[in-house]
Amino acid sequence: MRADDADADQYAPQDLNAARSALSGAQGALSQGKDEDARRLALTATAEADLALARSREAKTSAELNQRRAEIAELRRRLQNGVGQ
Repeated sequence: MRADDADADQYAPQDLNAARSALSGAQGALSQGKDEDARRLALTATAEADLALARSREAKTSAELNQRRAEIAELRRRLQNGVGQ
């Protein structure tokens, strides 16, 4: 899965922008024949994209967990009030 596909724009925009910037730099360095700079920037872009993906997944999972906790709390409240008998 790519960071773009994981809503990283919403959940990890700074990391995703850093990845895009590093990728652009790598492409520029490669076009200028600066292979070592291109390689370094490409590795940086990969790491930043991986970080964006991880942070995006964590944020989505955390939001889902909070939603489930709210649902459980509501069910408990209803059970304590005798609703659903």
